[in-house]
This record gives sequence, structure tokens and C-alpha cells, in this order.
Amino acid sequence: MTKAIEIIKMPRLRILEAVDGLTIDQLNKIPAEFNNNIIWNLGHMVAAQQGVCYKRAGVTAIIDDEFWNTFRPETKPERFFDESDFENIKRLFISTIDQLEIDLANNLFPNYTPWTNRYGAELSNIQEAVSFLPFHEGFHTGYIFALKRVI
Repeated sequence: MTKAIEIIKMPRLRILEAVDGLTIDQLNKIPAEFNNNIIWNLGHMVAAQQGVCYKRAGVTAIIDDEFWNTFRPETKPERFFDESDFENIKRLFISTIDQLEIDLANNLFPNYTPWTNRYGAELSNIQEAVSFLPFHEGFHTGYIFALKRVI
């Protein structure tokens, strides 16, 4: 495992451990002071990684359009996510990172489109995109742990 992938994957494994044992109702709960929930944040982390790495490079994402449209940036939870949704998110939470590692090794991203994200970071290539992911994931990890404390 490359160091960049390890820096993304290991915290994801810890996050899954942290939410293990929460009920589906707890995962879906949106406390009064929040605008999303734990399960949405997990799905969003998957979708955002797919958008930042695959979609920006013109490469077909691993996730389907329905998943993308549900969890992409600028969305919020619009429905109750059931156990099968949660199982799918957990599977994708790790498998998309494993596939990213394979795709990076196979140089699948030579046509990355440079862009500036909402945080002001200019990402010119896939290496910069992968380097940005821990920042974004840390942001949502903080939300997940804050949500867990208040539910």
C-alpha cells in the first residue's frame, strides 16, 4: 500500500470501527444544530473521493449515478438510509480506496483537469488530488464524531 493510500484508508477503517454498533436510526439522526447525519457523511466521503479523483480526470467513477447524486457536494440527506444502504456505503468506503490504489498504479488519470476547489486549493493533477483527500476526509470525520457525541 502506498503511503498516500494508507493515509486515507487507515482513518476510514477507524471511522467504521467508531460507528460500529450504532443503530440505523442513530446513523440517520440529524440533530437540531446539524444539517446532515453520520450515514450521509460516510456516503459523501465516498462520492467526493470519486468526484475529485475520477470525474475530474474524465474517468468513469466506481459508484453509480444514483449514489453520486445522493451524496455529491452540495447535497444533504433527503431520505432515510436503510441497512442495505449502510452495508453498501461500508463496502464502498474501503473498496473505492483499494481500487484507487490499483488505478493509480495503472496510471489511469493522465488527463486530470486542473481546478480550484471550494477551499481555494488548486489541484492540477491526480497526485495533488490524492494529497487533498485527507483534508476533506478529516473535515467530515470531525462531523461524524461530533454527530456521534450528540446522538
